[in-house]
Amino acid sequence: MTTFFSWFRQLLQYLRILAAIGMLCLLLTCSLPAQAASGIDPKLEQQVLQIIREHPEAIIESVQVYQQQQQQKLNQVRQGFLQNLKTNPQAVIGDSPTIGSTQSKILLLEFSDFQCPYCAEAHKTLKQLLAKYQDKVTLIYKNLPLTSIHSQALPAATAAWAAYQQGKFWEYHDALFTNQKQLGEKLYLDIAKNLNLDLEKFKRQRTIAIPAIKKDIDLAEKLAISGTPFFIINSPTVSGVVELSDIEKILADTK
Repeated sequence: MTTFFSWFRQLLQYLRILAAIGMLCLLLTCSLPAQAASGIDPKLEQQVLQIIREHPEAIIESVQVYQQQQQQKLNQVRQGFLQNLKTNPQAVIGDSPTIGSTQSKILLLEFSDFQCPYCAEAHKTLKQLLAKYQDKVTLIYKNLPLTSIHSQALPAATAAWAAYQQGKFWEYHDALFTNQKQLGEKLYLDIAKNLNLDLEKFKRQRTIAIPAIKKDIDLAEKLAISGTPFFIINSPTVSGVVELSDIEKILADTK
């Protein structure tokens, strides 16, 4: 009996490894050293490999089941977030910058990156929508700097956060997007000067901005948000992820 359970545990271990290898194979990144270092019984390995040769569809099915399980978990996380946004919006908003009606029934969260060209285009559209529906919607800004492809995304976010501490986030935000092609330290300081910010305070607060920005990044990771701009809306008629092109219709349809 002990031998059987030992064999069974080893089989489960190997199947877990095969599942991981199956995922990696689909991504063309198999890792043979990891397999060699696993300490699997060679006979058991050959038996399992033979089964896989005879039934290759098993790996595909396992991967599909895994993906479905992950999607279900993500859906649950997002539904919980939307429920929290509906019942306790201030907890979701936290210390994030907001603009628009303070009594709005519609909350629009934007995850954005100051160096993302698509975010700059979205910014133009959002300004028009806010001007047209300023009594209907509250826009909440969340940082999602895509640092792997945008080297100035995080520095720009820290500068905007520092401006926020002096009550000038949205003015600074607009200036960053308007001058997106000039992002850099000179621009950050020039905007601060133009907005009459306390420059010493501005510089100090930039150095302590990361924890606040990381909260937004952590939330984005929890919700599996990987690109920008990304919008989530909560209104009397619609609740969930939306495309920018759909937002005006939702605002227009909400009384």
